[in-house]
Amino acid sequence: MASREQEIQRRTELSVTRITKAVFPSTTNHHNTLFGGTALAWMDEVSFIAATRFCRLPLVTVSTDRIDFNHPIAAGCIVELIGRVVKVGNTSLKVEVEVYVESMSCDGRELAIQGLFSFVAIDDDKRPVPVLPGFARQGE
Repeated sequence: MASREQEIQRRTELSVTRITKAVFPSTTNHHNTLFGGTALAWMDEVSFIAATRFCRLPLVTVSTDRIDFNHPIAAGCIVELIGRVVKVGNTSLKVEVEVYVESMSCDGRELAIQGLFSFVAIDDDKRPVPVLPGFARQGE
């Protein structure tokens, strides 16, 4: 039987989630750059998918940690959001999301936004449950 650490590594590799989007005018603000609220919604979505792939349980977002907007994302760009599970607790997961931007007409890309999202697995009564049943840590 695999150890908890081996199972975490296996599930982490399988749960990496990538979503690619085009930045259209309907997603921009008055500066003609990606609206921050839209970026946060996209990040929450990709982090939720990665967390769900990791544990295959109902989850709720409980917090976001520092979100760094490193530079604006202009309309007409392509963005790739990458979500990775970076910490596993007993009933919770943390997912890091990186948002890369690239031009539609040039090669190359750069990190534009990054943030951390925390999730808790819940049962039908909305109570926390282990994210890895059968691998729960003692004392948590």
